[in-house]
Amino acid sequence: MSQTPKQPADRPVPTSADVARLAGVSRATVSYVLNNTSAVRISEPTRVRVRAAAEELGYVPHAAARSLRAGHTRIVLLPTAHIPVGPLYSRFFNELQWELRRLDYTVVQYGSLGLGADEAARAWAELRPVAVVSLGEIELTPQGVRLLKRSGARAVITLGPQRVEGAHALVMDQREIGESAVAHLRERGRRRIGVLIPEEPGLELFSKPRLAGARKAAHGTDAVIEPVTMAYTEESAAELAGRWRELGLDAVFAYNDEYAMLLMRALQDADIDVPRETAVIGADDLLLGRLLRPRLSTVHVEMVTGRHLAELVDRVVRDPEGTPERHDLMGARALPRESS
Repeated sequence: MSQTPKQPADRPVPTSADVARLAGVSRATVSYVLNNTSAVRISEPTRVRVRAAAEELGYVPHAAARSLRAGHTRIVLLPTAHIPVGPLYSRFFNELQWELRRLDYTVVQYGSLGLGADEAARAWAELRPVAVVSLGEIELTPQGVRLLKRSGARAVITLGPQRVEGAHALVMDQREIGESAVAHLRERGRRRIGVLIPEEPGLELFSKPRLAGARKAAHGTDAVIEPVTMAYTEESAAELAGRWRELGLDAVFAYNDEYAMLLMRALQDADIDVPRETAVIGADDLLLGRLLRPRLSTVHVEMVTGRHLAELVDRVVRDPEGTPERHDLMGARALPRESS
């Protein structure tokens, strides 16, 4: 009877000692190379030999052991977005993750849907992250920040309109977007201006301050701001376009470029001339908006790079006792095109 060959799962887990023997170096050298330690000078041929040996053996450093040696993990926790944030913000967060990885952090995305603020903080703390970058969908409380720091988080950074005691604040002032859009429409002579509010849940994090900014731009003038709601579907856009003339609006800030493109097509299908009868402006400056006819006016959102935020995370991790800072993350300016 032939013997059944052992499966890979039966093989012993390779250790750093195995890598050291195969590469002909010390275990300390293996540790320096695989942990990207910059404090010790190691020749490039040695680095190549160690990495080749680790790959041949299938060796992977043990994250828990590494954390015990360092006194903290290298995990940066990003709560996953549970609302459609759009291409602009998706690109920003992708860049942030690439840059954190470049700085030798492990990015963990955490699904926090349905958790309250303090519940979320407790759940995040269980992973013992060295940093948390909260994207604003869950509004951290001072108590939650303290809990995270007691659990080992050296950096707690929030993105949103409000500062939280104990946390570094990256302020994304959405009001500036609405203010820029309406200021442009007023300059074009528009006076009855609709501001589109998406019906999709969760987007009020962006739509409410954009509406506030629109009202600020109209305050003290003869312009009238009229909120209008629409879901991101052809049916909802067609329904809104069908009663557009009843609303008596001569312009619309349509929340962002995606909603603006959907609504503009519905207005055209309803024989409403854009821009002669109704001016349309979006936000985010997506490439597709420039390919439409008429070309879509938009608000260009100037955000700091993901690299800037990753470097801030790294700096705060290295100096956790520093005073919490406030950084403006974005600015906005209107880009007039044919639709307005």
